[in-house]
Amino acid sequence: MFSSRLTASTEVNRITRRLRELRAAGRPILDLTESNPTRAGIEYPAEEIAGLLADPRALTYEPEPAGLPPAREAVAAYYAERGEQVDASRILLTASTSEGYAYLFKLLANPGDEVLAPRPSYPLFEFLASLEAVRVVQYPLLYDGAWAIDCEALEHAITPCTRAIVVVNPNNPTGSFLKAGELEQLLRLCRRCDLAIISDEVFSDYTFGDDPRRVRTLANTEGVVTFSLSGLSKIAGLPQIKLGWMIVNGPREVFERMEFIADTYLSVSTPVQWAAAGLLALRPAIHSQIQRRVRANFDRLRAAFGAQSAIRVLNVEGGWYATLQVPRTRNEEDWTLALLDDGVLAQPGFFYDFEAEAFLVVSLLTPEAIFADGIGRIGRLSE
Repeated sequence: MFSSRLTASTEVNRITRRLRELRAAGRPILDLTESNPTRAGIEYPAEEIAGLLADPRALTYEPEPAGLPPAREAVAAYYAERGEQVDASRILLTASTSEGYAYLFKLLANPGDEVLAPRPSYPLFEFLASLEAVRVVQYPLLYDGAWAIDCEALEHAITPCTRAIVVVNPNNPTGSFLKAGELEQLLRLCRRCDLAIISDEVFSDYTFGDDPRRVRTLANTEGVVTFSLSGLSKIAGLPQIKLGWMIVNGPREVFERMEFIADTYLSVSTPVQWAAAGLLALRPAIHSQIQRRVRANFDRLRAAFGAQSAIRVLNVEGGWYATLQVPRTRNEEDWTLALLDDGVLAQPGFFYDFEAEAFLVVSLLTPEAIFADGIGRIGRLSE
C-alpha cells in the first residue's frame, strides 16, 4: 500500500538498539554526536529572539512565492558582509535546505533521473532524492593528507540520466572545501554535459585557517545553472527557526520555474520572514561562540592524538565535525558498540559511506568538558 519512494528501512540497527538499552537503564552517555547548537550550551539572546518573532506585521498573510522582499534583502545584506554582491531578485526562500533540495529535484529531474553527490558525505541526500523518485549516484572524495574530489571518477559517473552535481562546501563530515581548480573542472563538465550544480554551503562560515585556493560560495558563478543553498540553521545556530534560501544563477526562466514550485507550497512562515533581518543581525554573537567551541575541540583532538598515537585525526578545513581513523582491531560497528559500553557515543564512518574501515566521526560542537572526557575514553580503548 506504500509508495516505492519510501525506500528507507524502519528496522533499528544494533547501535541504536544498544543506545536505547543503556539510556533506559539510566547509564550516562557522553554524546560526541551533538550537532544541535540549542542543546550544546550555546547562549542565545532569548528576549531579543522572542521579540523579533512577535512583530505585529506577521499577523497579515502576504503570500510571496520567493519570499517577502525585506527578508530576501536581509539575506542579500548577509552576503554583502562577506564580500559577495547578490541581488535579492535571485534569492528564493525555503523553510530549510532540505526543502530546497526537494524543490530542486522537482525542477531538474524526472522520475528515474540521477544526481551526483559526494562520498563520504551526509546520508540525507539519498532519502530526499528517493522521495522525489530520483536516484543518487555517488562520486568519491579522496584523502592523501587533504580531501579532494576525484574528478576523473566524477566524470565517469555522468550518464545520459544525470541532471545535476551536488557539492557540499565544506563537506560534512570531512570538512573539506571546494578548491578553485576543482570548480574549474566542474564548470567545464557541466557546460559540456548540460548539468546544474547544487552547492550546499550551510557550514561555509566555519573555517580553520586560510587557503587562497578555497571557494567559499558559488553565489556568483557564471556560465552554468547553479544553486547556492544556506540558512539560519547553521550560520546563525538557529535550527528551530526554519528559514533557508537558495541563490539562483542562470536564465530568468530558471528562477521563474522555482517560484512556481515554491508557490505550490508557500511553506516559509510570515513571522520568520519579518524577523529575518533581526535574526541575521544576532548571528555574529552566536556564530563566534560556535566557532570558538569547534576550534577549541579540534585543537584538543589533535593534542590528544598526536604523531605517536594509534589514532589519526584527519585534516579538517571547516564545519562542525572531525574524523578519526582508528585501529582496525575491530570494525566500525564494534568500535561504536564498545565505546557505548564505555559510556561514549560516536558515529561510525559507514553512516557517511566511508569506503574503508575504520573511521569514527565526532561533533566538534559537543560541550568541551564532555568532549575531553569522551576522546580520552576513545584513546584508552585504542591502547
